[in-house]
Amino acid sequence: MNRVPILMYHSVTDRPNAETRPLAVRPGDFAEQLAYLAANGFTPMTFASLIAAVNGTGATLPAKPVVLTFDDGYADFHTEAMPILDRFGFPATLFLTTGWVADAGGEAAGRPLDRMVSWSQAREAAVEGHEIAGHSHSHPQLDQLPDAELRQELRRGKAVLEDRLGLPVTTMAYPYGYSSARVRREARRAGFWAACAVANDLAGLPAPDMLAVPRLTVSRTTGPGRFARAVEGRALPLVYLRERALTRGYAVVRRGRYGIARFARRA
Repeated sequence: MNRVPILMYHSVTDRPNAETRPLAVRPGDFAEQLAYLAANGFTPMTFASLIAAVNGTGATLPAKPVVLTFDDGYADFHTEAMPILDRFGFPATLFLTTGWVADAGGEAAGRPLDRMVSWSQAREAAVEGHEIAGHSHSHPQLDQLPDAELRQELRRGKAVLEDRLGLPVTTMAYPYGYSSARVRREARRAGFWAACAVANDLAGLPAPDMLAVPRLTVSRTTGPGRFARAVEGRALPLVYLRERALTRGYAVVRRGRYGIARFARRA
C-alpha cells in the first residue's frame, strides 16, 4: 500500500477576509512549502493522475508522490497560487464549486465566501496542466440533503464543469469534507470514480473506498515544522489532534441531524 500526502488548501493570500482567514495560506508560506517538497524528493501529481497511477491506467507511481488540492475556486488560485505552482513546475487539482464561479450568470448558486475564479481562468488553469474537478454546484452539506437534491447537486456540478471545460470530470471533493455511505453511492452513480474527504491522514492507496480518500489540512497556522511532519507522515495523530477530534464530533452531530430531518419529512 502506498501512503500519499494529499494536501488540502483553500485560499492563498496575504489579505484574507474574516470568513476565509483561518484556512488562508500566505503566498510566502506557500512558496516555502513547495520548496520543501521539491528539496525532499516529492513528485507532484494531480488527484486524477494519482488515481490513474494507482489503478494501473496511468503513469507509474513515483517513489514520493504528493498531491496539492484547492477547494472552492477562489480568485487567488489564479493570481497567487498558480504563479508559484508554475515557478516550481507543480500541477495542482482545483475542486471548483460551479455555482460560485465569478461569471456563473444564470447558473449562480449558493453564497461565495470571497472573490472567485472566472470560467476563462479555470480553462487557463486546465490548459496549463492543472486538474479542474468537482466540488458540487452550490457547496451544501451533501450528507444533509434529501436524495433528489443530492443527486441534482452532484450531477449538475459535474455536467456544468464538463460543458464549460470540454473535459471529462471523474474526481471530486466533498464540501466541508462531509460525506456518508449514501453520498458516496450517489457520487459513484453520478460518474465520479474517486473523491476526497478530509480526515487529516495520509492516503493509503489503493484505499478500501476510493470515494473517501483522506487529505491533510494546510492552514494559516501550518508552520514549517508542522508541514514537514504532516507530509512525511510523522506523528500525525498529534499534529492533527484537534482537527480529528472535531471531525469525530461533527460526524455524530450530522448523523443525528439528518435522521431528525428525514423523520420530519416523512411525518
